[in-house]
Amino acid sequence: MTRNDYVFTSESVSEGHPDKLCDRISDAILDAFLTEEPEARVACETFATTNRVVIGGEVGLSDQEKLKDYMGQIDPITRACIKDIGYEQEKFHHKTVKITNLLHEQSAHIAQGVDAASGKDEGAGDQGLMFGYATTETDALMPAPIQYAHAVLRRLAEVRKNGTEPALGPDAKSQLSVRYVNGKPVGVTSIVLSTQHLDPDLSSADIRDIVEPYIIETLPDGWLSDDTVWHVNPTGKFVIGGPDGDAGLTGRKIIVDTYGGAAPHGGGAFSGKDPTKVDRSAAYAARYLAKNVVAAGMADRCTIQLAYAIGVARPLSIYADLHGTGEVDPAAIEKAVNTAMDLTPHGIRQHLGLNRPIYERTASYGHFGRTPTDDGGFSWERTDLVDALKAAV
Repeated sequence: MTRNDYVFTSESVSEGHPDKLCDRISDAILDAFLTEEPEARVACETFATTNRVVIGGEVGLSDQEKLKDYMGQIDPITRACIKDIGYEQEKFHHKTVKITNLLHEQSAHIAQGVDAASGKDEGAGDQGLMFGYATTETDALMPAPIQYAHAVLRRLAEVRKNGTEPALGPDAKSQLSVRYVNGKPVGVTSIVLSTQHLDPDLSSADIRDIVEPYIIETLPDGWLSDDTVWHVNPTGKFVIGGPDGDAGLTGRKIIVDTYGGAAPHGGGAFSGKDPTKVDRSAAYAARYLAKNVVAAGMADRCTIQLAYAIGVARPLSIYADLHGTGEVDPAAIEKAVNTAMDLTPHGIRQHLGLNRPIYERTASYGHFGRTPTDDGGFSWERTDLVDALKAAV
């Protein structure tokens, strides 16, 4: 039986969190290669620690002889990411950090599975299962806890970077516990906010005085009350942040990237992977389908699962769960999404326009619940499949 009254918690991390910094660098490198060649193959991993960034993985171009020419971009791309995020610490500074580039040519054995055929028949870049989710509880059709956990950190990043709050540092984490009544989010029972600060003399109370007005303006009216419990920098000082305080690695914040634990996550992370990797593209497609199902009024909640095999074009299975909120049979949804969209890797990339340098912006504050942009960014957040789904049911 579905519970209607409960408290659910999700967390987010800022763009300066060590893992998110690594996601940003990996996706910035991906964007650089896609700018040079829309069909570039990239699987880029980044590791960061005190005064050190190590980048490795595989890159494939149609002319592999050109690969060495593009490798010179890696160092300036990495430094630009670190600078934009805001790191100028003694032991992690965009000018002085040591960068090791270990990227190399893509494995021919991996490439052959994808390249074995052309067009719609090209195979998936790997096996795996991917999930998409949507719910009516926010305007973005996202779960409220993760949507507002992101929003809090995004707002604090804005005032830090525009100079309004110069005391704040790049590294931060948020966590919201949201109370649900009759299945709808109605308030926040507790807030956890830990943020790096550049002045070592600031206390936890001082930090709360800085961040509280921005948190209040970000959350819906009435969600905070005298009963809301606040934990702001609960361990005390937080001066040393980023990779100097804790090592970072690409792909280590997958629940932050998706639905905050309110829905399942597939087997793979997203950042640093070109869209032939279904870990990324099919997860975007699943979100797109789930969001359009909900936007079409077919359900208040929808989970879509897709499954693939390496070298095989068509999904092995399509599964829909409407969580008891559906206006139509889930089996009809499964048939409809397969009719309304070509779910081969090629079809997904074409439908959502994924062979573009649109990924660096996804690295922080969630891959979902964002606003589609004119240049094709966050195309999987469009609700332009509603009519096709209704026609297919």
